[in-house]
Amino acid sequence: MKAIVVENIGDFVIKDIQIPELKDNEALIKVAITGLCRTDLKIIRHGHRDLTLPRVPGEEVVGTVIDQKGRNSSLIGKRVYIYPGTSCHKCDSCNIGAENLCRGMTIMGFHRDGGFAEYVIAPTDCLLEIPNDLSDEEALFAEPLSCCLNALELAQVKSSDKIGIWGAGPAGSLLYRASNALKAIPQIIEPDLSRRARFVDALPSSPNTMCYDVAVVAVGNQDAYQQALCCLKPRGRLIVFSGLLPEYSLQKIDLNRLHYLEQTITGAYGCSMRHSIEAIRMIKDRAIIVSDLISHRMSLWDLKEALQKVENRQCLKIHLYPNK
Repeated sequence: MKAIVVENIGDFVIKDIQIPELKDNEALIKVAITGLCRTDLKIIRHGHRDLTLPRVPGEEVVGTVIDQKGRNSSLIGKRVYIYPGTSCHKCDSCNIGAENLCRGMTIMGFHRDGGFAEYVIAPTDCLLEIPNDLSDEEALFAEPLSCCLNALELAQVKSSDKIGIWGAGPAGSLLYRASNALKAIPQIIEPDLSRRARFVDALPSSPNTMCYDVAVVAVGNQDAYQQALCCLKPRGRLIVFSGLLPEYSLQKIDLNRLHYLEQTITGAYGCSMRHSIEAIRMIKDRAIIVSDLISHRMSLWDLKEALQKVENRQCLKIHLYPNK
């Protein structure tokens, strides 16, 4: 099969590779669409803590099951969304519903090959059948939306909470819409006029007052984190949603501020299966609209051009098609 392969950090190659042999309780999926995000750009250009090489990237995947081994063959011919992680289901993290933190976690596109290819193999336990009234393009948003739902869950978002969201890219947009669906009051902080214009009450820069119950930074910018901390109300919660490059990850924080204002900083990384199930339900029920966030539909083999668009923030969500 034809695939995108990262052999060395900094670049990728397009090559023909062998489709691995199916193991018990695995399925072979013909990829329909794979999503591109800034994490993919980071993986290819800078590497990632969880990345092992060589690797086919791609953690956002929908497709059709064409073969299956073990259990039964009930999924063959079905359209599926692939939850990207596997976990042990036994450790302390798994036992509290945080299997995304399992020490035995393997992530598609990081530890095992992902969807930047014509076919991908995934454990059958990771497959969620796509409802008939949900398109492949809509279902693909389940992965990024799942991560947003995890972040808002960790933020303990309540009705009428005011939420500051730094960044109006795909993740920021989904956080905004998910916050609305939870009956919170979100506000976008985004310096780019073209992105900011899609929101009624968005701000070009952070406010100078402590006005947010929750702050979520959906952009890999260290200054945004400092701004977000300054805008938290007493007992406000900062959610570390976007990772930073190692050279920027060590930040100075005023611990006295956290102490006197009883504020909280919480990390949010990935998602659990339950978030994916909920994301598909919310998209299916039209509680969250996603299709208008697709700015580009491109061939997977035009990945270099697509990555440039992501790097230069010339897009929202890019969908890549291996058969286009």
